[in-house]
This record gives sequence, C-alpha cells and structure tokens, in this order.
Amino acid sequence: MAEPGNRLADLLLRFAPSLVGLRRVPVLGDFLSWTSRKLVPGDSLVWVRIQRGPSEGLWICVNPRTGQDVREGIGEPQVQKALVEHVRPGMTFYDVGANIGFFSLMAARLVGPQGRVVSFEADPEIAARLRENLARNQFAHAQVEEKAVWSEPSVVSFARVDPNASPDRGLGHVATNGSTADTITVEAVSLDQYVESHSAPDFLKCDVEGAELAVFQGAAKLLSGKQTIFLVEMHSPENNRALHDQFAGYGYRCQALGENHVLALPQ
Repeated sequence: MAEPGNRLADLLLRFAPSLVGLRRVPVLGDFLSWTSRKLVPGDSLVWVRIQRGPSEGLWICVNPRTGQDVREGIGEPQVQKALVEHVRPGMTFYDVGANIGFFSLMAARLVGPQGRVVSFEADPEIAARLRENLARNQFAHAQVEEKAVWSEPSVVSFARVDPNASPDRGLGHVATNGSTADTITVEAVSLDQYVESHSAPDFLKCDVEGAELAVFQGAAKLLSGKQTIFLVEMHSPENNRALHDQFAGYGYRCQALGENHVLALPQ
C-alpha cells in the first residue's frame, strides 16, 4: 500500500470536528457533505501522528472520515487507562481482534523491545494495514497473526463489513448464520492451541464483535493458569453474564470498565 499523503484528506481529518455544526445548517451542510465526498473519497487513507495520551507521537494510518478519535488519542479512555496501569516492560501482550492496531501500538510502546505483542486480525486488508502501522513505528517486537481466534482450530467464515458502513472494517466478525455478500474463509486458532508453541500472554485484550464466548471456550488451560490479565469488550448482556461466571469459576476478580468492558484479574 502506497503511503497516503493526501493533503485534502489530512485537512478533513484535522478540521472535521469543527465542521460538525456547519453540517447541520440547511443547504450549507449539504454542500459541505457533497464537497467532502467529491474531494476526499471514502476509501482515502492518511498517515497521522497521535496527538495525546499514552500513544502520543506514534504513527498510524487512518481513514480521514472516521479517524478523528484515533488521531486525537482519545478513544476508549478506560481501556487506555487499564493498559497503562497493568502492562509493564517485558510483558507479552495479545491483541485479539486488533483491527488497525491502536491498542497494539500502545502496548508495543508499553512492553518495550524486551516484551512481545501478538496481534490477531482475521481480515487480510486490515491485517496488512496493521503490519504497516507497526512497521512505521519500528516495533520489531510486534507480530501480526492473520487469523481468527475461535473455540477450536478450524476454518471459519468471516463477514467483512461494507467499508461504507465501517471504513476500517472494525465490525467484521465470524459468521455463524450463513454467508453474506462479502464473506471469506479464514484460518482460526484457539488460544490454548496457540500458547502450546508460543509464549502465553501476561495481558490479553479481546474485541471480537460478539464472538467472545467462543474465544474463551478455547482458553480453559490459559484461564486455569491464573497468570493472565484479560480485558474483554462485551457485545451483549448475555455474553457479559456468561463470561463473568466463567472468569469467576476460574478464580478471577472482575471489574467493570464502563458499560461494555470487563477487566478480569487473577487473584
């Protein structure tokens, strides 16, 4: 992928928050929206440096229409805070459902060159962008596993979401109810299988768009070790309750981080 140095895309990214109010003005708002669509296509990408927070100064390639929070470094502040509090130099960090790698980049800085980051991303297009983001920051201690994480080693169907609805395809997910227009097959691993031949994580962040139960069905040995801190985004109340029970059954203490995230700490 060529480096996207589109100046117009960069300007849109910088000033989009200031234009929100103007977009609500009759006629003017429609004109601004039409102009931005014409000048900056929806698939545009631009390299930016994160402006604040634990990742300040790191490079990341974003879509100018949706990357404002990433550029500003303000997305999911409770997750960022948990990483800063618990991820230490020399640790091994797993990012399950890494997308373009905002948290992988942060973790790579926190663990340092003596640590290790393993980023799981099933979508080939997004995995390629993730690799470029890590390489641009010279994080040689981070690697990308272009795989889904599932309850068992297998081949699964993966639904790639329309980029018009999700420009960074962040809503992609394992499809269990048949295929859609943009479904691909991808290799899947279980966490227990993966750690048989790789270092187990000291900290694991999981965001898999509703597949969190399946992920931890394949992690009984890892959970039994009681050495890993887990941070999981929950995508339904049912998954939240089930995983709370599962973590408690293995002796973990669960702490809510906002409405959708749970931090499970070994006791």
